[in-house]
Amino acid sequence: MSLYLTEIERVKTISKADFYSNYVKKQKPVVIEQLTSDWPAYSKWHLNYIKAIAGDKIVPLYDDRPVSHKDGFNKSHAKMKMADYVDLLLSKPTNYRIFLYNLIKEVPALKEDFKWPDIGLRLVKQLPMLFFGGENAKVFMHYDIDYSNILHFHFHGKKRCVLFAPDQTPYLYKVPHALIAREDIDFDHPDFEKWPALKLAKGLVCDLNHGEMLYMPEGYWHYMTYVTPGFSMSLRAFPRKINNLGKAVFNVFVMRHYDNFMRKQKGQAWIDYKNEEAIKRTHQNLGIS
Repeated sequence: MSLYLTEIERVKTISKADFYSNYVKKQKPVVIEQLTSDWPAYSKWHLNYIKAIAGDKIVPLYDDRPVSHKDGFNKSHAKMKMADYVDLLLSKPTNYRIFLYNLIKEVPALKEDFKWPDIGLRLVKQLPMLFFGGENAKVFMHYDIDYSNILHFHFHGKKRCVLFAPDQTPYLYKVPHALIAREDIDFDHPDFEKWPALKLAKGLVCDLNHGEMLYMPEGYWHYMTYVTPGFSMSLRAFPRKINNLGKAVFNVFVMRHYDNFMRKQKGQAWIDYKNEEAIKRTHQNLGIS
């Protein structure tokens, strides 16, 4: 059995007014297929171009190991030269991913390859973060700490994106004091006997192709799979809803520091406690014994 997923709506192009009224205001995801068609990045941003322009940069890598009390918040698991990493991506499947990396700061010439879209969101004009992954690499189910509205652009190949709205949180086995679901859930082939709440979850799915953009509203859960090697870029806008802005401030200035403190104090026992609570709280709230 698989999750209950429906396809995310797709448009080729869209006006600023229609995007705002039909998607941002309604907090509804959409794929815009041709938003980058006039960007230099559309023709240039392939893995070998990144290798040529940034091959000497040392990049942080992450794999799919479970969260450990020994890990700091978003601490990398390994490092490698970008040229060697691109060669790895193109040669075979790998679990190593680049996550939230400010490559454009390291290679300013990349700033000339994309445009800040005038699409109805007040985008944060800091340099955007990039994400890289190899064939079948997966990004665990999570939502973003700052509750941003996200424009997620994909390049070189195909990426599968599974989303859940914030109102689906009760069914996703959210880990307390964290932004993630239980990491041992296989969201591609869920075990509904072990995780019965997932049978109630209703999500959305799309396959992003080269140059396409996925709009993810604030607080949306997302789980990503690199169908082929590739990379993505996210542009962000602060949450529009006051309560989400409050949650973002709490997450950044309270929650993550408390979680790091408890990891240092309790060690692996803190991680184990949170994972157990994810099951306990989910089942109690839904009356599942």
